[in-house]
Amino acid sequence: MASRRDFLSQPAPENYVAGLGRGATGFTTRSDLGPAREGPSEDQIKAAVEKRTRQLGLSEAKDDDNEDESRFQDPDNEVGLFAGGIYEKDDEEADRIWQEVDEKMARRRQKQRLVTCSFHPFLGTIPLPSIPCPSEASGLSSEIDEQSTDEYHSHREAREQAEKEEYERLNPKISQQFAGLKRALETVTDEEWANLPDPKDLTGRTKRARQARMQRFYAVPDSVIAAARDQGQFGTTVADDGNATETNKDGTVTDFAKIGAARDKVLRARLEQESQSSGTATLGSASTIDPKGYLTSLSNMQGAEQSIGDIEQFRKMLKSAVDSNPKQAASWIAAARLEIAAGKPVAARNLIAKGCEQCPKSEDIWLENIHLNENHNAKVIAANALRINQKSVKLWVEAMKLENDPRSKKKVIRRALDHNPESEALWKEAVNLEEDVEDARILLAKATDLIPGSLDLWLALARMEKPENARKVLNKAVKKLPNSHELWIAAARLEEQLGEGHKRPVMKNAVKFLARQNAMPKREEWIAQAEKCEEEGAIITCQNIIQETLGYGLEEDDGRKETWLEDAKGSISRGKFATGRAIYAYALRVFTTSKTILLAAVDMERNYGTKETLCEVLEQAVEACPNIEVFWLMLAKEKANDPTESRRVLARAFNQNGDNENIWLAAVKLEADNHENEKARHLLKMGREQAPTDRVWMRSVAFERQLGNNQEALELVNQALQLFPAAPKLWMMKGQIYEDLDMVSQAREAYSTGVRAVPSSVPIWLLYSRLEERQGNVVKARSVLDRARQAVPKSPELWTELIRVERRAKNISQAKSLMATALQQMPKSGALWAERIMNLEPRTQRKTLLAEAIKKVEDDPILLVTAARILWSERKLDRAQNWFEKALLVDRDMGDTWAWYYKFLLEYGTKEKQADVVAKCILNEPKHGEEWTKVAKNPKNAGLGTAEILKMVASQLV
Repeated sequence: MASRRDFLSQPAPENYVAGLGRGATGFTTRSDLGPAREGPSEDQIKAAVEKRTRQLGLSEAKDDDNEDESRFQDPDNEVGLFAGGIYEKDDEEADRIWQEVDEKMARRRQKQRLVTCSFHPFLGTIPLPSIPCPSEASGLSSEIDEQSTDEYHSHREAREQAEKEEYERLNPKISQQFAGLKRALETVTDEEWANLPDPKDLTGRTKRARQARMQRFYAVPDSVIAAARDQGQFGTTVADDGNATETNKDGTVTDFAKIGAARDKVLRARLEQESQSSGTATLGSASTIDPKGYLTSLSNMQGAEQSIGDIEQFRKMLKSAVDSNPKQAASWIAAARLEIAAGKPVAARNLIAKGCEQCPKSEDIWLENIHLNENHNAKVIAANALRINQKSVKLWVEAMKLENDPRSKKKVIRRALDHNPESEALWKEAVNLEEDVEDARILLAKATDLIPGSLDLWLALARMEKPENARKVLNKAVKKLPNSHELWIAAARLEEQLGEGHKRPVMKNAVKFLARQNAMPKREEWIAQAEKCEEEGAIITCQNIIQETLGYGLEEDDGRKETWLEDAKGSISRGKFATGRAIYAYALRVFTTSKTILLAAVDMERNYGTKETLCEVLEQAVEACPNIEVFWLMLAKEKANDPTESRRVLARAFNQNGDNENIWLAAVKLEADNHENEKARHLLKMGREQAPTDRVWMRSVAFERQLGNNQEALELVNQALQLFPAAPKLWMMKGQIYEDLDMVSQAREAYSTGVRAVPSSVPIWLLYSRLEERQGNVVKARSVLDRARQAVPKSPELWTELIRVERRAKNISQAKSLMATALQQMPKSGALWAERIMNLEPRTQRKTLLAEAIKKVEDDPILLVTAARILWSERKLDRAQNWFEKALLVDRDMGDTWAWYYKFLLEYGTKEKQADVVAKCILNEPKHGEEWTKVAKNPKNAGLGTAEILKMVASQLV
């Protein structure tokens, strides 16, 4: 044991490679200079060859130059790199197995007696000499003749070599194809190599690519230059039609609305395409394709530009669907429509023809085939389709439409009726083709006998019959269709046509009959039928339907009043005013004294009815509710054009409401408008005695001021203040009378006393301050407003007036300081924001401040008008008009808004638009607004109408 070396001192085994068990490999290269192992020596190679030859019993391989290639293929002739390997038992076993495989393959080939030729898929037939191949069935010895076997193998190898060379000649490798070009590279000089361009970076992410894009220049189209030239020009008219069009200088019209619609359509198609491509999964089989889904996608593809790849993708999908289920007609139809979309009508016709062969019982595919072909071919196709589908009504109707003359159409329809005698659609087509009324009536009579359950046929027959026979037809139809309420409505309309709509209670009998049959429709359905009758001109039938059915099924506790009001509003919103009028009439028969229903009915007649219908409703209202003065006043106003009738109405109102101040003032206004000053003065005197209210006294003072009797007005206002010292308008009128008389000190005293008596009245403070400012006493005006702000702390009007005083006094910095304080206390005041935007800030900051104000203040008419004025100044006329109309929707009682809008339309609007605004202003009768009240309350403008006041205010706006 002591003589044995330790493990590290022992020599390494033969063919040992360090680290081989851990995955390392040993190799030797020509460039290695160092510890790499040397290859086997010549002696080792010869010894290995001799050993291998002895073991296999083979002769020594010939050293021939032509066998170099086979040397590396034959495992028995291993020389060179593998000659120094150890031949182990597993190598011997592997060689034996491969030898058996070769022998077995040789025996399989020997079954052919003669090998005369060989076939190659690329080279065709290659003739070879006939060589006998030994076989076990030849009757010779079972052992294979070695010489025959070698001869056979040699010929086989020669044949394979020839096939290989021919294949490589016909299919050269890429390296062989470019061999000439590679040799030509030898002549390329260094300068040519240096001048070769760099390869492009298609990713677009490198710095060089970004710089290249920035340095690109393109020719600008003429349309862009023309648009830039016209960008600074202003329009001078407001377009009322709303069409976004532009007329070019060459006479063409550019429709931007259509361009935008087309752009949206293309974008929608592309988005759908992307969503389909991103969500598409791998199809497991052809049966997973949904032809109807493809049909829907094809309809979405219409009108959008599709690439060839998209159409090809759809074509493959639809072909898969057709192949997987050829009996489904939807797949064939979708495939044909795809070809039409791709611009290949011939291919579409061929596809749909094949589909008709596969699905002969589908009427949809036959209809599609008919539509895709011209008239002559379509007739042939329709004939073939009808031979197979004689019961298809759609195919018969389509075949009829293919005919050009009425006679042929009638012939087709009659043949269709022979096969489908109970088809309602065919009978209707046949009746429509008849030009003679009598022939049509005969057809309808025959049709009703064959199809007694068709409501439309019965109604058509009743319309064609004479009135006496029509009643019989309808009675017969009711027996066949006892649950049809349409027949009863038709009977009611017939009686209306005969002038007996109010005499014969057809609808009353209908309700009883249908109730017994348990076929009574819902109340909403009856209202819909009434609206239909109104639309067709049967007003009496409409009223009868509402009268007999509106209360059906409703109890007293079901909120009938609210329900009927909603029904009436719904009909009015749909433009069915006769139905709404009938609903209100029925509701007033149940709730006779309901003020809500009466006001709703009056409002409908004022907006949508005539003057006569409005007067009728008001007469009904004053009879039902004589103590409600609003109905008397409205009736007197409607009869203002006839002073006699108006006086009669007010006289009746006095009898019912003798002490009502509104009636007294309406009578005074009537007489004043008709220039009956003495009668008006007398009525006011009687009113002060019988209805002594502050309004009657104020109207008396105002009437005297309008007549220019300031002394009488002063006496009346002093008397009134003794009775009503807390009435702010009386103090204001007293101060204004003194101003008219140029008695400034007395006017100052009146305002001073008024603010002490009524400190919460903002208008008195404003009049007091303006009086002092007009007298040149700005300090006093400022003091008055300071006292007013103490009395009324958060009044936007007072703060606005104080800021204006400072602005008019050229104290801009003080005005801005006050504005900042005011907006801190009242950030949602539109008047303050408007004052700041228009008068305190430069023009460049207006839009920014306006955006900030609109965020803080919602729906303020003053601020909305300010926005419109800013857009107006920038010549953005359409947007300015939209903002004016938005302000009117927020508050129609603001007269200043109407005046600004009218002033805008005088400059940029049309005559029709101006007249429309004036008419709407008269209808709404605005009463508020800073500039509006100055003109409307001026005694000099007494008696002017709304239109005159509107024009005066618009002319004074700056």
